[in-house]
Amino acid sequence: MRKRSWIFLFSIVMAFAFVLAGCSDDSEEASTSNDSGGDSQATSGTSGGSGGSAKPTLERVKERGKIIVGVNGKLPGFGYVDENGEYSGFDVDFGRALAAAIFDDPNAIEFRPLSAQERFTALQTGEIDVLIRNTTWTLTRDTEVGGQFAPTTFYDGQGIMVRKDSGINSLEELEGARIGVQAGTTTELNLADQFRKLGIEYEAVVFEDSNALVAAYEQGSVDAWTTDKSGLVSRQSTLKNPDEHKILSESLSKEPLGPVVRQDDSQWFDIVKWVTLATIEAEELGINSQNIDSFMDSDNPVVRRFVGVESNLGEKLGLTNDFAVRVIKAVGNYGEIYDRHLGPDTVFKLERGLNDLWTNGGLLYSPPFR
Repeated sequence: MRKRSWIFLFSIVMAFAFVLAGCSDDSEEASTSNDSGGDSQATSGTSGGSGGSAKPTLERVKERGKIIVGVNGKLPGFGYVDENGEYSGFDVDFGRALAAAIFDDPNAIEFRPLSAQERFTALQTGEIDVLIRNTTWTLTRDTEVGGQFAPTTFYDGQGIMVRKDSGINSLEELEGARIGVQAGTTTELNLADQFRKLGIEYEAVVFEDSNALVAAYEQGSVDAWTTDKSGLVSRQSTLKNPDEHKILSESLSKEPLGPVVRQDDSQWFDIVKWVTLATIEAEELGINSQNIDSFMDSDNPVVRRFVGVESNLGEKLGLTNDFAVRVIKAVGNYGEIYDRHLGPDTVFKLERGLNDLWTNGGLLYSPPFR
């Protein structure tokens, strides 16, 4: 009897141990599955075409045959649809640069127009491969939002537009004014910070859509409106009577704008980063879309590495060694891109300023290609 009881007790203990082992395995599998599922969700999304697997972004892009870029479709000079129905602009050309580097075809690209509210969700869910949409680099966007910012392509600052006949010439003279601002942007917070610091009372009128904001300003529903100065210059050109408006000289903030990727793929981040830097390095070296062929026989080792004649820099990124040549032939160097969309021969006539090379007193500076 005592023996049967011992056997019975032993059987119960063994069964319980087996159950515990099974639970442990299930938990481990669930943990692995959750980690993998999180990466997959962040990288593949609805348009990745990866079938739920966490493939590297470059591999998925190559399988798809095109890169998907989130842009602004309503900002002349930066991202908009031109008279030919094609996407055009400063930001758009950096997207085309990526397509050229990967496929040797700047048109192997799909543009997704996104609002300020939609852009980070589209990036996080994998709807787009990269966001190039006048987006400001901030600590929160680098951490909580999960973005990873490539080099700044446009150094900007927030400004305020008013009517010339308003008599307003400074921030202090906006006391009691109704100021339009778009939701989901850094401009809303910057406005509050600066006016609080200066002790200026105002009424913020928040709009979900930039077109609605500009329309309200033009109709007189608000006394002024605020966004990045580049955005103000861009939208001023679309107003019925552009000369009736002006941008106040004060800057409310620093606004470093540039491409953004997710934090889940270091190779893809490196590709976006070095393709962007290639446009700056080319201008530093005096290489442009018209003369680049003449540099292929250069004796300068720096140039030879850049054009892929020496070293295997492209292979380290997962690209061809002549990726920089592809980029410059397709869209030009940084100066060419800038002048094409924003420079002296455009309606905007924006001076390079901070967006000039470091050798000319600007902030643009490329690390070595070596």
